[in-house]
Amino acid sequence: MDASKFATFFGNVPSFKIPGRTFPVDLFFSKNTVEDYVESAVKQALQIHLQPQQGDILIFMPGQEDIEVTCEVLAERLGQLDDAPPLAILPIYSQLPSDLQAKIFQKAPDDIRKCVVATNIAETSLTVDGIMFVIDSGYCKLKVYNPRIGMDALQIYPISQANANQRSGRAGRTGPGTCHRLYTERQYKDDLLITTIPEIQRTNLSNVVLLLKSLGVQDLLQFHFMDPPPQDNMLNSMYQLWTLGALDNTGRLTELGRQMVEFPLDPALSKMLISSVHMGCSADILIIVSMLSVPALFYRPKGREEDADAVREKFQVPESDHLTYLNVYNQWKQNSYSSTWANDHFIHIKAMRKVREVRSQLKDIMDSQKMQLVSSGTDWDIIRKCICSAYFHQAARLKGIGEYVNSRTGMPCHLHPTSALFGMGYTPDYVVYHELIMTHKEYMQCVTSVDGHWLAELGPMFFSVKETGRTRVDKKRETIEHLRDMEAEMKEAQLQMQREKEEQLMEEQIKSKKFDIVTPGKYEPNTPRRTPARFGL
Repeated sequence: MDASKFATFFGNVPSFKIPGRTFPVDLFFSKNTVEDYVESAVKQALQIHLQPQQGDILIFMPGQEDIEVTCEVLAERLGQLDDAPPLAILPIYSQLPSDLQAKIFQKAPDDIRKCVVATNIAETSLTVDGIMFVIDSGYCKLKVYNPRIGMDALQIYPISQANANQRSGRAGRTGPGTCHRLYTERQYKDDLLITTIPEIQRTNLSNVVLLLKSLGVQDLLQFHFMDPPPQDNMLNSMYQLWTLGALDNTGRLTELGRQMVEFPLDPALSKMLISSVHMGCSADILIIVSMLSVPALFYRPKGREEDADAVREKFQVPESDHLTYLNVYNQWKQNSYSSTWANDHFIHIKAMRKVREVRSQLKDIMDSQKMQLVSSGTDWDIIRKCICSAYFHQAARLKGIGEYVNSRTGMPCHLHPTSALFGMGYTPDYVVYHELIMTHKEYMQCVTSVDGHWLAELGPMFFSVKETGRTRVDKKRETIEHLRDMEAEMKEAQLQMQREKEEQLMEEQIKSKKFDIVTPGKYEPNTPRRTPARFGL
């Protein structure tokens, strides 16, 4: 943490530095720019392992995929060496089951050297004893929010200088160590940022905006943040809150917004929970919201991917990933919240326990708000409509085979291979999604199929119903007929106006006595009147 920055922000308050017990660490930079950090990390690890020095190795990699490849290549290279001493290769990342994660803390038998391959979780969150060698790839994965398209991009970025120093410090916890950095000294000084970009500047701020509005802060753009977020992020978050009904047209908090503040959730999830009470499915939505509030529930152990996928398919509800989550929780509940059942079905038991805990907390808040818990039973269409009421602003329509585009922005969206809607032969015309994440492609996370009329009903500011089913020829003929009818009506109206004008003119002339009645001849009473010859009289 940049302590001086905090001290300055809070009025130049004094700060105290308490040094930790660290040993000296020798730094070794790469002489040339590294093209393949996995290959370089494996070579460096083997060089260290073949030396007589004691101590375990810690390799920092960006993500799960790189960790698995590194472990595989390292084991393969070791197998090719005849007289190489054994090496315990231990991966650690968030998706790994807790029992496998715990292995990195256990002492290796017969003094076998350990090689831990980790993400930046091993930077600050945990300390592994016995680490004497650190190999730093120089990269990490960051989630960055793009307000223009409303998408989180989970991509690999270079670490900061603060990250690099923290990583090298891992080697000096239990004795003097060495850190091998897979980047040059010039890259460290010139290319790496001094500190990591603060999360408030790269995340969706809807929750922050809602909280500040509830505290009475009206002009958010002038609010004194320590690290001011981009203006686009703030405006986008306010717009999203307006579409959800949390803010009115003047930017003030509505009654619904005040209710939403009570829940420690993303605003869309809060709206979904409040709407569910009126729709009669609050008990089901409460479980879904709790499931969405924890990291990934399923895991795919290396070598058993097909087994994990087959088990996961049994839970899937073809119309919705949200309903799949509901199905998983209900089945876990029926099996008495068993950890054995969860492990057998490739489900993180720690995540499920966290879900149960979150559900309990949210239920307490609902009870304090006097919100009733009602289940819709087997009528899952109501649940899908309730999900649509909160996520209509994140709707996508079918464009091609398995390809969707965002209904508002036209952004391409793809179903994730793990989605219940992927490859099931069921491709709905409209879907709503929980979030959009950019990895190799733009993937929709947690998708539910919805009816187009629901979008028009629940999101009238974006959608309206348009009649379809008529051919282009029919539309053209109807247009021509409509134009002819209009033309006839206009002619009739003009004739009517002309008649009225003539009648009015005649009346005016009669009134002014300027109009003389002319007779064909002078009439004399004693003179017999002539009869027209044409009558033959």
